[in-house]
Amino acid sequence: MKKYRTFITILIFYFLFSMVAMPKLFLQTTLGGISAWASSVLPSLLPFVFFTKLLSSYGDVSFITKPFAKPIKKLFFAPSESAYVFFMSMVSGYPVGAKITADLYESGKIARADAFKMMSFCSTSGPMFIIGAVGVGMLGNATFGYIIFISHILGALINGLLYRKIKVQDLPPSLEQTSKKQTDLSQIVIDTCLSVLSVGAIIAVFFVVIQSFDPLLSLMPKEVSSILAGLVEITKGCLDISSSLSGLLSVVACTFVITFGGLSTIMQSLTMLDKIKMPASLFTLQKFTHALLATLISVILCFIFL
Repeated sequence: MKKYRTFITILIFYFLFSMVAMPKLFLQTTLGGISAWASSVLPSLLPFVFFTKLLSSYGDVSFITKPFAKPIKKLFFAPSESAYVFFMSMVSGYPVGAKITADLYESGKIARADAFKMMSFCSTSGPMFIIGAVGVGMLGNATFGYIIFISHILGALINGLLYRKIKVQDLPPSLEQTSKKQTDLSQIVIDTCLSVLSVGAIIAVFFVVIQSFDPLLSLMPKEVSSILAGLVEITKGCLDISSSLSGLLSVVACTFVITFGGLSTIMQSLTMLDKIKMPASLFTLQKFTHALLATLISVILCFIFL
């Protein structure tokens, strides 16, 4: 980040100037982000985060992970807990995979290197968003949603193979010991609230970011601007893609945008992974390769089924 201080400073001043120039518009935009979080994200994310945190701290997931222990270790060089994280991430979507991985690390059940490997294939969106919201709701075709979802999941598994031999520098002993302390129930409640609130704050901020860039995006072709918007915030991007592209192109574009996750989702996940000290560059690279793989798979599936 130090290398880009000047650029970041200019960018922040640009955002501030935009908000001062059009305060009413940006107030509505921020409220829109908060509303989207409160109506769509909060009801589903809060109970998932609470119960998965509770399970990671006090529960025993061995009966779920034991059948997958050997395949997981052989394919991904990762612990059996990866199967549990992968399944929960696949069912519930971003950023639950990152949150559970961080919880397992904090409770001392996985090592830091394991967490880095797991993030290459355990950071996924869920079927409710991909098939329901995007496939049926935005693209108007459930088949499109299934193609995106299958491509997304297969891409994650292949992506895990790419990073299975990743080498990670250990944290200082003091940090490792701190991360393995038992977490009491009150702390779980506080941690859940802070995690969910941080997601809401990031969503609201990135709604503002997209609005700030709107004058620049309006100068570009709609097809290009919709994908760029998706690289910032996936819901807005998929909505724009559905109105600017159709057929195979809309499926492929949505697959890339959803799988990459957008800067908003990446920030949400990195917030969850704070105690693991996972480099933003590595996590972003993992999401980018995942997106490329999923996009390639989606092209193949489109030619087969469409």
